[in-house]
Amino acid sequence: MPDLNGRPEATPVVVTGQPAQPGKSGAVSGGARTDELRFRIYTIFVLTFGVVTAAAVASWLPFEGSPKLWWIGAVLALAFLLAEQLGINVDVRSGISWTISFTEIPLVIGFFVAPFEVVLAAHVVAGITTLLARKVAGRVLYNAGAFLLEITGAFAVAGLVKQLVGGEGMPWVAALAGTLTAPLVSTLLALAAVRVLRRRMRVSTALRLTGRILVVGFVNASVGLSGYLVISGTPKAWPLVLAVFLGLTALYWAYSDLLREQRDMEALSDVSLMVARSGQQAAARPASRAEDLVGSVDVREWATIAERIKDQLSAGRVVLRLRLEPKDAMRVVVAGDPLPVDEVANDDPLLRLPGAHVRHFRITEANPDVRAALLDRGAQEALVVPLRSANQLLGVVEAHDRLSRWRGFGKYDVQLLGTMASHLATSLDNRRLLATLRHDAYHDPLTGLLNRQGFRQVAREPLRERANCVVLRVDLDVFSTVSDALGYTWADRMVVAAGQRIRDALGEEVPLARLEGASFAAMLIDCPPEFAHEAAERLRLELSQPYPVDRLAVEANAMVGYATPIPEDNGEPVDIDGLLQRADVAVRATRGGEEVRGYVPSMGQIFMRRFQMVTQFRQSLEDGQVSVHYQPKISLPNRQVAGVEALVRWQHPEFGKLSPDEFVPAIEAAGLIGVLTEFVLEQSLIRVRKWLDEGLRISAAVNISVRNLADEEFPSQVAAALDRFGVPPELVTFELTESGVMSDPQKALPILRELHALGVVLAVDDFGTGYSSLAYLRQLPVDQVKIDKSFVLGMGTDLGDLAVVRSIVELGHSLGLTVVAEGVEEDVARDQLEAMGCDVAQGYLISRPLPEDRLEAWLQARTARSLGRHQETVLTLLS
Repeated sequence: MPDLNGRPEATPVVVTGQPAQPGKSGAVSGGARTDELRFRIYTIFVLTFGVVTAAAVASWLPFEGSPKLWWIGAVLALAFLLAEQLGINVDVRSGISWTISFTEIPLVIGFFVAPFEVVLAAHVVAGITTLLARKVAGRVLYNAGAFLLEITGAFAVAGLVKQLVGGEGMPWVAALAGTLTAPLVSTLLALAAVRVLRRRMRVSTALRLTGRILVVGFVNASVGLSGYLVISGTPKAWPLVLAVFLGLTALYWAYSDLLREQRDMEALSDVSLMVARSGQQAAARPASRAEDLVGSVDVREWATIAERIKDQLSAGRVVLRLRLEPKDAMRVVVAGDPLPVDEVANDDPLLRLPGAHVRHFRITEANPDVRAALLDRGAQEALVVPLRSANQLLGVVEAHDRLSRWRGFGKYDVQLLGTMASHLATSLDNRRLLATLRHDAYHDPLTGLLNRQGFRQVAREPLRERANCVVLRVDLDVFSTVSDALGYTWADRMVVAAGQRIRDALGEEVPLARLEGASFAAMLIDCPPEFAHEAAERLRLELSQPYPVDRLAVEANAMVGYATPIPEDNGEPVDIDGLLQRADVAVRATRGGEEVRGYVPSMGQIFMRRFQMVTQFRQSLEDGQVSVHYQPKISLPNRQVAGVEALVRWQHPEFGKLSPDEFVPAIEAAGLIGVLTEFVLEQSLIRVRKWLDEGLRISAAVNISVRNLADEEFPSQVAAALDRFGVPPELVTFELTESGVMSDPQKALPILRELHALGVVLAVDDFGTGYSSLAYLRQLPVDQVKIDKSFVLGMGTDLGDLAVVRSIVELGHSLGLTVVAEGVEEDVARDQLEAMGCDVAQGYLISRPLPEDRLEAWLQARTARSLGRHQETVLTLLS
């Protein structure tokens, strides 16, 4: 019977282990999520169909209850369990198993001693119990459906045959037909599962497996039926006894055939493992030069592979002819009798065979050219198979003269050699792919130059051997402009042209890499430091010439930074990463005006400053150097305090007052933005809680980063913080930028929806500067939009800015959003916003960002308490 995952099984098709393991005689290995989903749908279908058909058959067939059915059912279940334990599993293909088992015997007897429901229950219980006992419960639902369909199909067919035959009781013909239906149904389910999982199985293989299954099923059913009839004293049972002997003969023949195939599979597995091992050894060697497809493996290993093929085929000689490249001569590996001649002619007919299938040549039947080729090899017959990739010949495998007195090579030998040759061809082609992957791993796909990793590998050795090495870092400052204006295709053309210019200027021997974008690195070897600036300047002038892009001439500017070992190194070796970092610092320093700069130690101070900020940030939080300031927001036109925005400040003991624009990007790049957000949120919640205790409902707005929106745990952390401080979620606003959301909307949108579901207010910050559009706003679960302060500041002098602000207000209101204007610094701007219907204003006109104690003082001095429309306490800004 077919078995999934190679598990011995009697009658039913069972799926165990991996999702792609169907087939009573077949197993398919899977693992892709799509295959798993397809198999789940198929499982639901099989189980549902099994239940429905079982119910239908149960309603059709009569059922006569009796107390003895309890012990009959128990005995049948025990018999099914025993039959499953006696199965013999034989591997016949890679991943496919054929199982000789005996569950047909209790099934055929069940037709005579128990109704459909009892046999069905016994079979399902025994099958599922076996699965659970063998710890393969992952496919219980599929197997349960298969069990139902097997027994249902068996009794349905038996019932139909019984109606055709007539008479009382269960005719043996009906029982036999029903019993054979069970493995047939099981096999069809397995083959269907193979198709569902998109695994390949030849029709001939499927038919052959089905035939073998039916043979074994017939033998088992015949044994069980004959035994039952004989025991029952039926004198006319002699035809069935004869069938038993015939079936057993067929079973032994099939079993011997399977044993041979099993040995073939073992040989194929051995060869495959040898080839895989050789490929791993090839992959472990350094790829400093083009390597031999054969040769990265020791010739003795290929001789071992040839010897294994020779032994399995019982051949007198096996010859592997393996080609390095299409234009190179083939290398020859021989196992067995040596060849009479070491080389063959280029026009040898056995080396010019089309296709990739095995040919069987006999000297007595061959044409003159092939006969001559066999005589040159001293062979009477040969199996020859070309090894091909998609478009080229990789080699040829030849097997000469089978060592047998009775016969030459047969069809099974042809099949085995064809399979082995396919594995060898795949391995050789993979070696070619490996060489390509090595190249791709160390080279830039656009320019063909080295990439960063390749540059590090190539530059490490000359840097170790020579002291006069200069690393150049080149940046084209027009790349982003061209990509935005003309598209990435034209920008890529510029990059390729720039790389070629650098190559032409520096020569072929200079290690040259494209690092990223329009940034390149090169190493000048044996270049005295005093000539480094001159070389860098010449290179910059060359790269600053206009670049022809189709019919356009794009003006470009190049900035070059370079680094050499410096006296401060004290003679210590400097690795390539250190020089690249120094050159990067130097090229960043060119943005101050000079376009060519050499690295000096003072340049590292600014980066050391950033490094110190990142490494000291956590400690600064604990020491109280980082604090939160609050900028009030008022509603228009009633000028009530609507909330505050929490803004972080850092008073560094060494650097003094740090701007958020300086330290926040560094902290975010270092992955610490979550810590900062948590700190600001906690401080804001403490402040809101104090206001609540005073009877005031003043909200706090906290800025969040794109990294927060990529953190799946962020919503749960927010919920926990709200619960911890007892703050209603509507008193917390999260402000996010448009670019932060749209940089990865697939990750950001689910997080935003979770936050919105908590009841937190979401606001789009700096609206109007990024992806601003109606479609953008409609897909975001936001409650507010904040007009960027650049538009608000320009309203008084720029009619365009005034129109933008008015449009944003109208757009926000049309979508039911609250509109907040930041950057309000003049009375005129506030009045204009109020006239437009803007809901909330924020800016220096109202207040600067204030620390907590000064904010309290501001509230006491600049606001007055009163009762709002809902009898709540509100703070109104005094005129």
